[in-house]
Amino acid sequence: MTLSDDQALLLALCKVKGVNWYLLAREAQRHGGLQRLASGHVTETSAEADKAVAAIRASLGDLDRLKAEAHDEFEKGRSVGAHLLTVIDDDYPATLRLIFNLPPFLFVRGSIKESDLVSVAVVGTRQASQDGVRRAGRMARLLVENGVTVVSGLAKGIDTAAHRAALDAGGRTIAVVGTGIRKCYPAENRDLAEKITEQGAVVSQFWPDGHPATYTFPRRNITMSGIAQGTVVIEASSTSGAKMQARLALEHGKKVFLIRSLTNSQEWARSYVSTRGAVAVDDVDDVVKLLSAPARIHAADTRRAQLALQLD
Repeated sequence: MTLSDDQALLLALCKVKGVNWYLLAREAQRHGGLQRLASGHVTETSAEADKAVAAIRASLGDLDRLKAEAHDEFEKGRSVGAHLLTVIDDDYPATLRLIFNLPPFLFVRGSIKESDLVSVAVVGTRQASQDGVRRAGRMARLLVENGVTVVSGLAKGIDTAAHRAALDAGGRTIAVVGTGIRKCYPAENRDLAEKITEQGAVVSQFWPDGHPATYTFPRRNITMSGIAQGTVVIEASSTSGAKMQARLALEHGKKVFLIRSLTNSQEWARSYVSTRGAVAVDDVDDVVKLLSAPARIHAADTRRAQLALQLD
């Protein structure tokens, strides 16, 4: 696998300080978008867009250096067997294209398949109870038995239980991580990450040597919400990152499933069901029946692309 000129340009633009990556991703996938960006122009009109234009124009003389840095990042990813997916590539996940704040690139160890469009994120607290771990494992196992790919974040607690149960059941699972692809956090899940690459994928939206930081995990949650059709929250307090992901998923127009024990114990969960459109579920059938076939995801992506053409 080699880095194309367009991919190198996109990664180079991501190296420009002061440019919002989500803006780059939106612009790059529009018709002629990458070339507009490279000349310091965008279609969006906002303070964020103005800031990006100024930063890009100030860096045009540095593009060759930034492209060289992009090639270095690509090779770092390749050193651990990762391949690159960008928004200008046909095989970028269609589910992820449907959200506003999509990452411009992904480093992927393992494989992302067409069948992974039928996927659900199983998330919850790192400080999981024994009942929470059991419920996460059961949900993940039943999902893969129904042909659903389980997405989670490789964290301790609920995430770990979901990944392991999916693997043990012979299903596919995707770990969306809050570090670069050459790092593993928590370190104790390194062996688990290796197993995931054999039955799914480990996915990172950061530079390959990126360390975990306070900002990386919220961004990871955005991508985890986007890459899945919906999110099942197993166990989460009102301050949990899993609750944040439920909010993000609703903002993305994705489905949010809150298991009954959570709605019974957490006021925020009851509120999400009664006022925000989340669904309280008793069993996996309540989740599976609301998922869409891959063809419907592609149709939605086609409508998105057509609308973007009309707005250009």
